Amino acid sequence: MTDKTRKYLFDILESVESIEKYIENIDFFQYQKNKMVRRAVEREFEIIGEATNVLLKNDKKIELTSAERIIGMRNRVIHGYDKIDDEIIWGTIKRHLPVLKKEVKELLK
Repeated sequence: MTDKTRKYLFDILESVESIEKYIENIDFFQYQKNKMVRRAVEREFEIIGEATNVLLKNDKKIELTSAERIIGMRNRVIHGYDKIDDEIIWGTIKRHLPVLKKEVKELLK
C-alpha cells in the first residue's frame, strides 16, 4: 500500500471519527436543530467522499462496500446543499459509517 493510499484512508477514518464526536450524546431532533453540528457533519461527508473518490481512482485494489454511495453523498452535499435531507444524513451516520469505519481500519492494518 502506498503512502498516498494510507493518507486517504486515514482522512476517511479521521472524518468518520469526527462525525461520531459531533453527534455524541445527541439524538436526531437535537441534530436537526443544531445548524453548526449539521454543517460540520456535512463537511466531513465532503471529505469522506472526496478521499474515497481519489483513493479508488489511484488504487484499483481498494474495495469499500458503499464506495459509490459515499461518493454520491458527497456530490449531493456539495451540489445539492439546498436539498440536503437530514434524515438521510442521520440514517447514513447510523447505518453506513460503522461499516465504513470497520473496513478502513482493516485496510490500514
